[in-house]
Amino acid sequence: MVSDNIKLTPQNAPHRALYHALGLTEEEISRPLVGIVSSYNEIVPGHMNIDKIVDAVKLGVAMAGGTPIVFPAIAVCDGIAMGHVGMKYSLVTRDLIADSTEAMALAHGFDALVMVPNCDKNVPGLLMAAARLNLPTVFVSGGPMLAGHVDGCKTSFSSISEAVGEFNAGKITEEKLREYELKTCPSCGSCSGMYTANSMNCLTEVLGMGLRGNGTIPAVYSARIELAKHAGMAVMEMVKRDIRPRDIMTEEAFKNALTVDMALGCSTNSMLHLPAIAH
Repeated sequence: MVSDNIKLTPQNAPHRALYHALGLTEEEISRPLVGIVSSYNEIVPGHMNIDKIVDAVKLGVAMAGGTPIVFPAIAVCDGIAMGHVGMKYSLVTRDLIADSTEAMALAHGFDALVMVPNCDKNVPGLLMAAARLNLPTVFVSGGPMLAGHVDGCKTSFSSISEAVGEFNAGKITEEKLREYELKTCPSCGSCSGMYTANSMNCLTEVLGMGLRGNGTIPAVYSARIELAKHAGMAVMEMVKRDIRPRDIMTEEAFKNALTVDMALGCSTNSMLHLPAIAH
C-alpha cells in the first residue's frame, strides 16, 4: 500500500503519532487509507447534500475494510457566478480543484480515493485529478435536482431565464415571474437540465469511473445514499484487485463517452472537459 511508506517502520513513529492525534486506532491505521474528497459547501445547491453522501461513502469504505478520511474540494456555482465578475473564476477552478486534490492525496499517502463532486467544473477537475494520481478511485456525485412545476408543466433551470425574457417583453407579470423564481429549483442537486453538471455526471458513469445511476438518481432519493455506500465498497474492491483510473479511462472509454454525449445531447462544455481529462 502507498500508505505503508509513511506508517510501518520505527522511523514512521512521528507519522503514527499524528494519526493517533486524529483519534485513529491501531486497527484503522493498519488498513488502507481511503481519501474521501468532499465537495460539500453551503453556497452551491448541487453540493448542499454532499455531507450526507460523504457519510454514506465512509460507511461503505469501513464496511469493506478500509479507513475513510475526508478532505475538501472547492466548487463554484456557475448559475450564481453568471452575469458578473464571478464568471471569470469558474473555469479556472477546474484546475485549482485538480491541483489541490493531487497535492492532498500525495502529501498524505492515500491508498485510494472516492470523489464526491456534483457541479460544472468540480466533476471534470476531480476526474483530471483521478487520472493524474492513478490511485484506485470511484466517483459518486451529489445527484440532479428535481424538475420544477409551473401551471402543471415541468420546468428546468432554463425556464427561469426564459421567464425573465418574457417579463421584459411584457408577456408575463412580475407576479408570474416570482412564481417561476420560487418553483423552478424545488430541491438540492445539480441544476435540472442537460447542462455541464448533469452531462459530466452521466459521462463519468460511461467512462467507468462511477457506478450505475451516478448521473441519474435524483439528489433527494434515498437510492443515492445506497449508491454512495456501494461506491465506498467498490473502491475497496479496486484496491484488492489493483484497478486504477488509467486502466478504466482508455481510448475506447472516451469514444463511448463521446457516443453517449451525442445520444443525450450533452452540454457543449463536455468538449472543454473530455479532452482535458484524456490529456
